Amino acid sequence: MKCKKCGCDTLIKTDDWYKCANCGAVIFDTEVQLGDIKNPTKEVENIDKDSCKKSGKDANKNNNTDDAEEKSKLREVIDFCIPIVFAVVIAILLKTFVFANAVVPTGSMLNTIQEKDRIIASRLAYINSDPERYDIIIFKYPDDEEQCFVKRVIGLPGEKVEIVNGVVYVTKTDGETIQLDDSFVTNCTPEGDFGPYKVPENSYFMLGDNRNTSWDSRYWDNKYVHKDKILGKVKFRYYPNFSKIQ
Repeated sequence: MKCKKCGCDTLIKTDDWYKCANCGAVIFDTEVQLGDIKNPTKEVENIDKDSCKKSGKDANKNNNTDDAEEKSKLREVIDFCIPIVFAVVIAILLKTFVFANAVVPTGSMLNTIQEKDRIIASRLAYINSDPERYDIIIFKYPDDEEQCFVKRVIGLPGEKVEIVNGVVYVTKTDGETIQLDDSFVTNCTPEGDFGPYKVPENSYFMLGDNRNTSWDSRYWDNKYVHKDKILGKVKFRYYPNFSKIQ
């Protein structure tokens, strides 16, 4: 074996290496095999490639970990928002199709409903039935449907309503005339003469329980509430205290 650097054929062997006696160059003994290693240069290249592959895998692993963390955070946000969105949707559906609520701004329904009471009405009450006499309902005010009123049903479709000295008389569709119950009119002694009023089909004549101070069918330009304008039957007061309303 000659030195590849200077061509000297005097090489001194040390373990797996040769050292040139002339120029001192070190040469690996290519005849030596370490296991499956036959070409040290090739093995170095393979080691470099393996390192690159490992680095690439580590990088991909890190990227996958970062992606997983981002997806986990996004999932946490979604899991947090879903119940809130679900609750809002349910509340909107209930308010639109099941319940109607209102704040009573005046004392026109004293003493049954107090001023500033917050009440709940059922929108489902009249799906399969018609309003009955003495029901308390929330409805769109006939003279301005942007406003909602709360009153008591007094006259039914086809009936005649007349008020004499504050006493309400109703002639029913069968011709019978009755004096209406006024036990719920507890805030005053009703006064005045009004009518007679003939209630149209699918419409209702309304009065407030605080009879002498209630702005109701007696004074409206459009005196009757059509069934389609009824929002619901009042069931409960929920503020300032919870109680059933009749």
